[in-house]
This record gives sequence, C-alpha cells and structure tokens, in this order.
Amino acid sequence: MCSWCSEIYHCKDKSDDKIYSGTLTMRTEMSSSSPVIVLPDDETFGEYHPKEDMDGSMEPRTFDLVDCIVFIGMLGVSAVVGVYQAYRSRKNPDAVREYLVGSQNMSIFPISMSLIASYISGISMLGLPAEMYVYGTQLWTIIIADCFVSLTMTIVYLPVFYGLQITSSYEYLELRFNRMVRLMGSIIFIIKMLLYIPLVIYVPALAFNQVTGINLHMIALLVSIVCIFYTTLGGLKAVVWTDTIQMMVMFGSVITVAVLGTNKVGGVSEVWRRNVETGRIEFFNMDPDPTIRHTFWTVVVGNYLNWLATCSVNQAMVQRCLAMPNLKKSNITIMIMAVGIVTIVSLCCYTGIVIFAAFYECDPVTTKQIRKPDQLLPYFVMEIARSIPGLPGLFVSGVFSAALSTMSTGLNSMSGVIYEDIIKPCLRKPISNVGASRIMKVIVVLMGIICVGLVFLVEKLSSLIQAGKSLSGITAGPLLGIFTLGMFFPFANSAGALTGGIISLNLVAWISFGTQAAISSGKITFPVKPVSVDGCVETLKDTARNLTNIVEDTIREQPFFLYRMSYLWYTWVGFLTAIFIGIIVSWITGPNKYKVGDIKLYTPIIHGFLRSKISRETNKMELSRRRAERKNLHHSSGY
Repeated sequence: MCSWCSEIYHCKDKSDDKIYSGTLTMRTEMSSSSPVIVLPDDETFGEYHPKEDMDGSMEPRTFDLVDCIVFIGMLGVSAVVGVYQAYRSRKNPDAVREYLVGSQNMSIFPISMSLIASYISGISMLGLPAEMYVYGTQLWTIIIADCFVSLTMTIVYLPVFYGLQITSSYEYLELRFNRMVRLMGSIIFIIKMLLYIPLVIYVPALAFNQVTGINLHMIALLVSIVCIFYTTLGGLKAVVWTDTIQMMVMFGSVITVAVLGTNKVGGVSEVWRRNVETGRIEFFNMDPDPTIRHTFWTVVVGNYLNWLATCSVNQAMVQRCLAMPNLKKSNITIMIMAVGIVTIVSLCCYTGIVIFAAFYECDPVTTKQIRKPDQLLPYFVMEIARSIPGLPGLFVSGVFSAALSTMSTGLNSMSGVIYEDIIKPCLRKPISNVGASRIMKVIVVLMGIICVGLVFLVEKLSSLIQAGKSLSGITAGPLLGIFTLGMFFPFANSAGALTGGIISLNLVAWISFGTQAAISSGKITFPVKPVSVDGCVETLKDTARNLTNIVEDTIREQPFFLYRMSYLWYTWVGFLTAIFIGIIVSWITGPNKYKVGDIKLYTPIIHGFLRSKISRETNKMELSRRRAERKNLHHSSGY
C-alpha cells in the first residue's frame, strides 16, 4: 500500500549540489523506508526530507512509555478499588446485600456517575463518532429520547420496585405472576448480557490494536481479567466507585480530543462548514418510512423504548437505583444521569464531525489506512497526538474505562440474578451469607470467561452502534413488555406473560439475526454520506471508484421487509407483541382477579383507577346487601 500527499519540497541533487524547490507529490513505497520524490519530468532526486509536521517528525506516533504509564495507572487504580472495597466489607453480616446493592446506603454522586458510565460503553465512544462520520448527525437526536426516558423511569417503574423493597427486578415477576415468569425474565436478561458484553470487550481491544498493533484477542483477555478481578472482590461498591473514576477519565479523554481536533481543523465554524457542505448535518428527517435506517422518528421514538427497557426494568440499572436509601434520592440520581448522558453523547457526536472535518479531503477508510470506520477515532487520536505526551494513553484509558464500567455492571448484576433467581430457589437448605457471596463471585468468573470466548464472534457484525442496538433489541422489547403488562394490566395472568414473552423474544431474535446475516452477506446496504479523496492521487481515486462499483453490482434483490426495518424499531416490535399476546392469552385462559392488597404491584399511574374500581365494587356489594335486607324485611312483614 502507498500513502500519498502533496508537499512543498526543498531538496538537493547529489550530482550538481543545486537546491530545488516547488510543489511535488510524495510517495512512500513499501519496499523503501524513505519517500521518493516524483517530479513532473519523472526525475528522481535522492532522499526527501518533508516539512515538519506537528512535533517536527513525519514518523507515525506510537504508544510510548508515558502512554503506558497512564494506561496501566488506570487499570491499577481499578484493581486497587476492588481490593479496598473487599477489605472494607469483609465483616459485614449481610454479605449478599452488601455485594448486590451496597447495603442501600450509597450516596448520590457515585451512583449517578456509575449510571452514566454504564450507558456510555466503549461502543458509544467509538461508535457514535463513526456514525456521525459515515451516516451524518441524525442519530444525535437520540438525546431527546434519553431525557424522556428518565422522566418515565421515575414516574412509572421505579416507585414499584422501591415499594416492594426487592434486590432483583425479576423478583417482581414472581410476586406479580409466578416463579416461571420470573425465571423466564432472568434468562432473557442473562441472554442480553451474554450478547452485549462481548461487544463491549471487543471495542477497547479494537482501539488498543489500532494504536499499538498488539493482538486484539490478547488485549480482550487483559481487560477482562482486570474487570473480573475487581468485580469479584468488591461487589457493587467496587463497581460503582471504579465507574466514578472511569467516568472522569472518559470525560477528560473525549473533551481533550474534541478540543485538539477542533483547533487543528481551524475552529468550530470550519468544522460545521465542512459537514454542512457534505450534507452531514441532519436532525429533522421526518420521513415516516420504517425501513430508513435513521429518521427523526426512528431515533427519537424508536430508541426511546430501547433505552427505557435498558434503564427501567434492567437489573443492571435497577440494582444501582435500589442502592440509594430512598426513592427521592434515587430520582435525583436519575436526573443527574440524564444530564450526564446528554453531555457525553453530544461530545462523542461532535467528535465525529470533527474527525470528518479533519479528513475532509482524504478519507482514511477509502484509502485503506484503517480497516473499519469504527477505528476512525483511535486513528485520529494518533494523528493529533504527535506533540502531546500521554494523549494516546489517556484516550485508550477512556475507551477501556467505558468498557470496564459496562462489563463490571453486567457481571455484577448477572451474578445477582443467577444466584437469587436460579440457584437460591433450588437449594434444599439455606446457606450462610458468606457462602452465598462466594457463589456469586464464582459466577462472575464463569460469566466473564464465557464473554471472553464470545468476543471471537463480534468481528463478524456490522457497525458498533447498529450491532449493539440490534442485539439489545432482542431482549429489551420482550422484557419491557412483560413488566409493563404486569404493572398496567391488572387482569393479565401468568400464562399471558409467559406466552407473550416467549413469542416476542423469538420473533425479534429472528428479525435481528436475519438482518445481521443479510448485512454481512451484502444483501442490505445503507446510504452513506459523501467522502472525498480529492487530496489523494489518481491511483487511489481509481481504487475507490472500483470499490464503489463492486458494491453497486452486488445489490441484486430486496430482502424480506422485516429485515429491512430500522434496527431501532426492534424494541417496539418485541414490546407490543409481548403485551398484545399477553392480553389475548390472559383473556382466553381467564383473567387475573385484582385484590386490594396487591396495589403495590402496579404503577402509581393506575392507582387512582384501581381505587375507583374497588370503590365501585364496594358500593355495588353494599347496594346488593341493602337490597337483600329490604327484600328479606318485605318478606318478613308480608308473612
């Protein structure tokens, strides 16, 4: 592969000692370490020394000692926090509650930071900039949906969990329906984590591979070992406090890259101008077609339900909210989370348009300087890091922090769900809290090993954002549908919840996997925003044109309609299917009978309806009783 650019040269011909100046094209041949000068008359002059660039060197930036110290320092701090929390909680009498919900006495700040960190995985840090670069800014409107999700969570779902004082959100399903529905909910959650965590591990490995060249799978193993170590030792408190530290690193790395990138391009106005010229700035595409990948409706309405499922009924999020001492503080935490998410998502999206502005005239993906758009951000960091010691280390630490926080959250919540919902009910004799804590730690290790093994499958998936949302949509819709069925429909029974959950899960899984297969085989492609190779030479322009023709020639037939549906609608399909099937089956098999003592099982939104219903039934019973008394009195007087 050759890399090309235009330079102002000052070189000396060895034969006549004359100085030559002018504009030339520089070509670096794979067989030679020194660039060769190509002049219009094809004369070649000895060695070329290009003009200084940033730090005075044209050598590619590598991961140096300072970067290693920054990166290892972040991993070391995470491990130390795990050891410290394990030491502090070693004498706690209620080891299970300490491990899962931090004894419900944690403060607002670390829980808020942990919630934000759990949302901003490495998928977001690398995937969002790539989305802005390739497809434009329509996905940026995702922040609108995130704001409404926080309100819905505090009003509709969280008060139910707090009122019941439970440690597993799936415990609700047993209280409302029966044990089989609870088991189904737990299994769906475990499937979700096993699909999602390998993707989360793959992301930092991809970034680290880009900046160091170290084997991707070796890096994945390293991050997993560190995460499993501190999650196993310290439980929720270790996870939350490491999340807090990692959140600071994430913010610092993204802000640094955004500021330096903007400065390199020439300011915010220049960044915006270049993106407007190529049609990347797009926020209000109001086309109602559900097969269009991103429109205002798919992003705001479609993603609303996906994120609602992730926040409101997902054990990983509910577990943190329940670690707060009361509902009021939990609601404050969620509001802070909303502000934090809007901020970090906006920073990641802005970084994406900065990257495009920087590569405005020579796209690194088309010219094969990187393999996938998901590597754009690491590649960009190495380009601007020539004169800044430690910046690659800070960036990689930020991406690893995002991955560690999400993985540790998943492992900790999975251990709680597997123990509380699957293992504990099967135990013939109760075991001590210490024994239970040890079982959960073993579960963390086993689940971590399985997730590492599944990383090998992730490389076959499409873009990070689409792959993450598609896989989460398989379980998000059915789970949210089951919980909503239980909280909003008093007549829904366990048969309806079980049937609706199973059918919706299989339906969305079929759509999601079918779509991923169609994308991988090239049957489905998505329109991308234009990129330029005008700053490159004709050879690379011809290569880009050939690649475009190949892609166009492979598009032969339209795949099945549901495979073409935007991935952001998957959660809605699962959600509505679960509720619709659940209502029909409940009606056929005999509706559930509401009891006055069950009011805590339903969302506060319908409490007024339930009370009026009870009041009407009470009045009806009282009226019937009085009529019976009058009738008896009439018969007695007539006799």
